[in-house]
Amino acid sequence: MFHAVQYNGTREENYELVIKQLKALIEGETNFIANLANAAALLNQFLDNINWVGFYIADGNELVLGPFQGLPACVRIPFGKGVCGTAAKNKKTVLVPDVHLFPGHIACDAASQSEIVVPMMKNGNVIGVLDIDSPIKNRFDEIDQKYLEKFVETLVALID
Repeated sequence: MFHAVQYNGTREENYELVIKQLKALIEGETNFIANLANAAALLNQFLDNINWVGFYIADGNELVLGPFQGLPACVRIPFGKGVCGTAAKNKKTVLVPDVHLFPGHIACDAASQSEIVVPMMKNGNVIGVLDIDSPIKNRFDEIDQKYLEKFVETLVALID
């Protein structure tokens, strides 16, 4: 059984703790969807000032909605379109301080102001992306990027 944890350390220490929680939650479980669902729920309870967190799963040259926490979302996003599609196409994290300034931003939730998308890579291929939106501009920074990339690397390694 999972119990919510108080995150009282530095941001870096708190991120390390949530990565340990991720390992404990999914170690030994082989179902891809179940593990993505628990990872989304874990991040939802860990991160403050967010309005959507979840995964899009690669399917050919597009991303298809996977497990998430938040309002209903766009179901399919072509590679190269919006923040998620750009991260998938370029195989690089995209950190957007103000989504209204991102060319081609796909607004699934009108409340979203900033966003970070981390590609999930396996054997050099994008298998999906982690997408997190916030109703606050400039919500995400380099610390978030570093540790969310580590979170995704851990997740992908455990769902082999």
